[in-house]
Amino acid sequence: MQTIEIITAQNVLIEHELAALRDRILALMLDLFFIFLSIWGLSFIIGITNASLLERYFYFVAMPFFFFYSLAFEYFNRGQSPGKKIMGIKVVKLNGIEASLGDYTARWAFRLIDIYFSLGAVASLLINSSDKRQRIGDIVANTTVISVRLSQSLRLEQLLKINSIDSYSPKYTEVRKLKEADVLLIKNTLDRYRVYKNEAHLQAMDLMAKKLQDLLEITEVKQTNEEFLKTIINDFIVLTR
Repeated sequence: MQTIEIITAQNVLIEHELAALRDRILALMLDLFFIFLSIWGLSFIIGITNASLLERYFYFVAMPFFFFYSLAFEYFNRGQSPGKKIMGIKVVKLNGIEASLGDYTARWAFRLIDIYFSLGAVASLLINSSDKRQRIGDIVANTTVISVRLSQSLRLEQLLKINSIDSYSPKYTEVRKLKEADVLLIKNTLDRYRVYKNEAHLQAMDLMAKKLQDLLEITEVKQTNEEFLKTIINDFIVLTR
């Protein structure tokens, strides 16, 4: 498993798992399937209702949809096209800030070289040989693609301890406001502290606990910050599975 460390806007060092080339290829295949299914479906309907509109449909609807599909979805869906969403991966900036339209446009522009003209050979070669798994578009935009799924170790470690909702009573029901990506961030913060028990990672854990208390509007916590974060993870698993 290849990982990368990114410093967030709050100066918290977070370790992310880089998306595997296999997952990126599968996400692309899914997106192409959705594109062609949508284009074919609409062209079929138009052909039945008004065949004379087909040519204009292909020029003004189908072709723009094909070319701008990834750009539009990644920009409006914060780094995830439908294919990336299904595969649990997303585009992120290496400097920890939110990617802008210009960043997504740079990645999109180089798809012609990275993917289409070379049939994916250039992208595959660069992703496999780069420490940050970047294709040309990623290098230009200073982005990469990470996995946002909860790691299997988290699922197994926690679920084996929590046999059923009857045997575990959630303490903070407010965790329903969180997303899997948020819980992965909490887990990474805890893991970093457990491996490197220094002042920097202690502060990162304390900051994470404080922000969660503010976000979830939890006013009274009778646990250490480490225990609080563990409880949040356990509660999330039980209440959302």
